[in-house]
Amino acid sequence: MKLFYAPASPFVRKVVVFIKELGLEDKVELVKISTTVVDQNAELAASNPVTKIPTLVMDNGKGLFDSRVITAYLDSLVSSQSFYPAEGEARWDVLCMEALADGLMDAAVNNRYERGMRPADKQWDAWSDGQVKKVHGALKALNDAAGSFGDRIDAGIVGAACSCGYLDFRYPDIGWRESYPALAAWYAKFSERKSMQETQPPS
Repeated sequence: MKLFYAPASPFVRKVVVFIKELGLEDKVELVKISTTVVDQNAELAASNPVTKIPTLVMDNGKGLFDSRVITAYLDSLVSSQSFYPAEGEARWDVLCMEALADGLMDAAVNNRYERGMRPADKQWDAWSDGQVKKVHGALKALNDAAGSFGDRIDAGIVGAACSCGYLDFRYPDIGWRESYPALAAWYAKFSERKSMQETQPPS
């Protein structure tokens, strides 16, 4: 298989952490590309019509996207463990937490595009403030739940960790650890995992 990726993307990081945790590193070739809304990668577009990363090209040549679809597919390839409970309330809890983490990352990335790429005279302050508000809403929810995380690992946990890592990478001045100490304490331990250490975004 082939994964189109960029190391700065938190969604890519989530997928690569899955690959490492599930022992699939020898099954997936990582193909580093550059693509933006205004400068789209033609090779990526051939596998994903909306030209977003991550995109996984399966052995049969078909493209899979977005990150939640990719992680679910990767999980289905491994019978020895699963990051998605098969049924019951636990399944919906994990799926909802993964969606919460993805929502945090989506808002943070959107605001990064607004502040980092859009010309200053075209930036919309109220829209940007709304994205940051979403980030804090998600952080509060994760902080409230962090006491129950323990040492478990599942799709929601990986998503939560990658969202925290993205804030460290792109929002070093946001001070999320001080405001959300339970989440910070959990992340300090989880981020020591080999899969997290090996997928840190570029400095």
